[in-house]
Amino acid sequence: MVETRTWLRAAVAAAAAWLALSAPALAHPHVWVTVEATLLYENGAFSGISHKWTFDEAYTTMAIEGLDKNKDGIYDRAELAELAKVNIDALKDFDYFTFPILAGQALKLGEPRDYWLEHKNGTLSLFFTVPFASPVLTDAKGFTFAVYDPSYFIAFDLAKTDKPVQIGTGAPKSCKLKFEQPEQRDTAALGPMSQLGGVVSLGRTIAVEC
Repeated sequence: MVETRTWLRAAVAAAAAWLALSAPALAHPHVWVTVEATLLYENGAFSGISHKWTFDEAYTTMAIEGLDKNKDGIYDRAELAELAKVNIDALKDFDYFTFPILAGQALKLGEPRDYWLEHKNGTLSLFFTVPFASPVLTDAKGFTFAVYDPSYFIAFDLAKTDKPVQIGTGAPKSCKLKFEQPEQRDTAALGPMSQLGGVVSLGRTIAVEC
């Protein structure tokens, strides 16, 4: 149980604090993640999402401690491979924090692939692809997806790039992404442990229109 609930925090002491929380309402962010994503298009349908999640420097420092086996100051893909696998295996219990919806119904996800960790410019990034169990045709109505943590232990936000989320190559030119307003929550609702103050964003839904 501990292993599955710690996912990316499996190697850090902060996991104990998370497990001690008695209810999601008492949670507040301990890890900040910026998201880049590509909606994949294959064989005439949307087939899954390719992710890049970049973690904050504080989490990065804890996560990579002791992983530079050859002491060269570089954390290469081989040294990070075991942590990447732990991350992906544990993410399954949380649906990879990826929530595609079609006509009001949650889409099932397949097994993730092409995953690895990269350490660059002082931060750690997780790359992985999560396929849809069933492809989504481009003429399907009511297709949306979002990346977020319902408990708000992890704060997900879109990367500050020109196109943090995009549609993969090959999709019809008529297909567009519509970014809906993120759900907002007053931090008072997060309980006495919250130290944020003000209003926080809990996730941003992206609609796909073709």
